[in-house]
Amino acid sequence: MSTQIQTMALTGSRRRWLKDRAAQMGVTAGGIVVLVALLLIFFYLLYVVKPIFDGARVTPEGEFALAGEGTPLLLGVEEQNEQAFVFSESGTVRFYSLLHDGGLLSRTEVKDEIATAAANNDKSMVAYGLNDGTMRVLAPKFNVSYPDNVRTITPGLTYPFGEATLQVDKQGRALERLSFASNGEDVLAAAVVAGGDMVLTRFSGKENFLTGEVELSPTQVAIPSLPAQVDQMLVTPNLRFMFVRSGNDVSVYDVRNINQVRLRSVIPMNAQGGNISTMMLLAGGNSLMVGNDNGVISQWFEVAKDGKREFTFIRDFKASGPVSSMANESNRKGFVTVSTRGEVDIFHTTGDTHLYSEKLAGKDVSSLALSPRNNLLLIAEGGRLSTFEVENEHPEVTWNALWTKVWYEGYPEPQFVWQSTSGSSDFEAKLSLVPISFGTLKAAFYALLFAVPIAIAGAVYTAYFMSPGLRKVVKPTVEIMEALPTVILGFLAGLWLAPLIESHLPGVVMVLVLLPASILLAAFAWCYLPKRLRNAVPEGWQSLVLLPVVILVGWACFAFSPAVENLFFGGDARGFLTNELGIGFDQRNSLVVGIAMGFAVIPTIFSIAEDAVFSVPRHLTNGSLALGATPWQTLTRVVMLTASPGIFSAVMMGLGRAVGETMIVLMATGNTPVMDLSIFNGMRTLAANIAVEMPEAEVNSSHYRVLFLAAFVLFVFTFLFNTVAEFVRQRLRDKYSSM
Repeated sequence: MSTQIQTMALTGSRRRWLKDRAAQMGVTAGGIVVLVALLLIFFYLLYVVKPIFDGARVTPEGEFALAGEGTPLLLGVEEQNEQAFVFSESGTVRFYSLLHDGGLLSRTEVKDEIATAAANNDKSMVAYGLNDGTMRVLAPKFNVSYPDNVRTITPGLTYPFGEATLQVDKQGRALERLSFASNGEDVLAAAVVAGGDMVLTRFSGKENFLTGEVELSPTQVAIPSLPAQVDQMLVTPNLRFMFVRSGNDVSVYDVRNINQVRLRSVIPMNAQGGNISTMMLLAGGNSLMVGNDNGVISQWFEVAKDGKREFTFIRDFKASGPVSSMANESNRKGFVTVSTRGEVDIFHTTGDTHLYSEKLAGKDVSSLALSPRNNLLLIAEGGRLSTFEVENEHPEVTWNALWTKVWYEGYPEPQFVWQSTSGSSDFEAKLSLVPISFGTLKAAFYALLFAVPIAIAGAVYTAYFMSPGLRKVVKPTVEIMEALPTVILGFLAGLWLAPLIESHLPGVVMVLVLLPASILLAAFAWCYLPKRLRNAVPEGWQSLVLLPVVILVGWACFAFSPAVENLFFGGDARGFLTNELGIGFDQRNSLVVGIAMGFAVIPTIFSIAEDAVFSVPRHLTNGSLALGATPWQTLTRVVMLTASPGIFSAVMMGLGRAVGETMIVLMATGNTPVMDLSIFNGMRTLAANIAVEMPEAEVNSSHYRVLFLAAFVLFVFTFLFNTVAEFVRQRLRDKYSSM
């Protein structure tokens, strides 16, 4: 019998041992899987983010001889980088196949007496100035067809403003220097004519209601205060300004109204120790880039100063040698320069970066250009055309653009701005992560400002003072709030709470002041009630007495809010804030977010803090009370110190929850990425920004990868908060574990 008992005991012990080992292995495996998942998320985010910090690379692709004679005026290539075109100053237009070693596809010649020629800012059109005072505007055209399901590109020429020439000079004088631009409807041409005079002609487009054709009617004016020598002219694509360079001085003309052309300013734009060699407009025509013979390129654009707008020096770049020619990128704020020694440099203005520098040509570069997708560079030199593949996908994303102030086009000063998209094709992407990181911390701060006092005070009272019977009801009730979907809280906050706060703003302020005061007053009055009345309420149930007080004071504050608003704020508290105090007010603001997100965070903080306080060993509290300490002294000097690691962990868990919250912030704020600590203004957080913009982001674009970078920053925020929380918790545990 004893042998059977021993055998059964050994068998039971072995089973328990196997179960313990299985549980240990399961827990270990689960922990390893969690760590591996975190590492995979971390490295995947890095994998997606890394390309935005890669530098530019340029690789030679091909080289071939240009047929015929004449200096290339305009180089270009169609979007697929299969066919290139060359407009010469002599009026010859040739198309070459880049797939067949530069084979000549077609040749067209302008049969006019050409005196000069010019290309517009985006290099999409060429105007030939003729000896009779007219100009002919041409543009390359590529027709795509699919015979036998094979894509075929057929090059040709088109006349954007009709095949007839446009009369620039009414007197018929030869055009010796020419510049022109078009905004899609009108054409503005500036020309230096024979004799040294300069004329400005605007061709206004009007649609003929009978034929449907657009007819151009010219208006010609003389240029006031024209410098004696004109070295270069540029007209902005929006037909607002004209720049005339004479030596190192640039005259800025306002040409918006052709009948009131005026000289706005004359600015010496040369770099210190250098002379201007060439000028160019960036994509969009808002920035003027000025190249110098000492290799410095400066950027200028309009800035509002003292109530008026002036062209201002913004920043400069240093090329590898004296700048001889420049080309702008299409739809981006980048540009390429070539020096007199054949050194090619690639820059981007928003990121203030020098992306690439290398000698790619000789001393005889006559023209250079970038493809429409900015991935092919063309250089014409000594009767030959060289092509280079350019890998430069994300030039606008740099450390400076992400984390420091940037002076964007049209802004009065450098600022932190997040504005990733726009309806304009010439938009300058603004991808600063500072405003949305600030918004994340701001939302978490106001949420914790609301939640921490309520949650910790409630946890301490529930665990230490409340009766066991009432605690069994209160604790599960608060904890079940955590199961409430945050989208419901965000919905209520945005559609009910925000309008309520706006219409009862004095009432909200009165609640914040009078409710705590009334609770303290009620507690003070409770102490002076007859002992018979106080004993009528069981020990630990006194908190229920405060419920009528809270309800009555809250109702009274909102009921008397309109009267207070009429009495002190003229019936418009929001207008008083804005007009008298200069404080902006958004309906969906930080106060709404703090209250709504606070309700989402309170259960987390309450549950962990309550468990920490309740878990303080009874012998500590009993010993303190036995030595004569009051319950309050025991709470503050024994219980709170012992439970401090758990309370701190509760607060940090609440902070982590607030930092990562998405739906409440998304629905309860205006989602405006502003940097303002005001409780009456909104914000945009990292999580909400990802939720809003990820569906519209083009895959693998700069915008797409920066959103992944925002997710990585959010991941780092959470990791840092948790690491600090664990470090402090361990220090507190080591300090107070001996009590």
